[in-house]
Amino acid sequence: MEVFGLVGPLYRRVQRKIEQDIAEQNLSVGVRAVLDLLREHGPMTVPQMGQAQSLSRQFVQRMVNDATARGFTEAIPNPAHQRSSLIRLTDGGLAAIAAATAREHTLLRRTGGGLTDGEVASCVKVLGRMLELFDDVEVTRTPQRWRAGSCRSTEPDSTLQ
Repeated sequence: MEVFGLVGPLYRRVQRKIEQDIAEQNLSVGVRAVLDLLREHGPMTVPQMGQAQSLSRQFVQRMVNDATARGFTEAIPNPAHQRSSLIRLTDGGLAAIAAATAREHTLLRRTGGGLTDGEVASCVKVLGRMLELFDDVEVTRTPQRWRAGSCRSTEPDSTLQ
């Protein structure tokens, strides 16, 4: 429970810091996340990206549309499915995500505290196991209480990670 108590605030603070830093390049957190996902995994469909990031296909599609309009991504034919194109990075998209992650790595190196590679690996392992614990949770559908305008969905409108 202590880890859960730290992860939420940490995530929100990191998200805000990234938003502040990338605002200078006019790059939203959502588009940044799409670019990073494609850099890491290569061409993907919008549904694959949504599943990988536990977000709705519609939200991811909006981010992909924005990235494509800015020349960061492009749709290419998908040999496995005619109606679901693959999305891939353009050279401009690769340059944009490389610049953003370089700035983020510089910031994160300031974590300090004498953390060892083993401690970081243990942290990643624990968080990965916690994520696996909730693999069965469906995240691509809007819960009933958020439908029909009863209250706003909490799905991030600018975050994929």
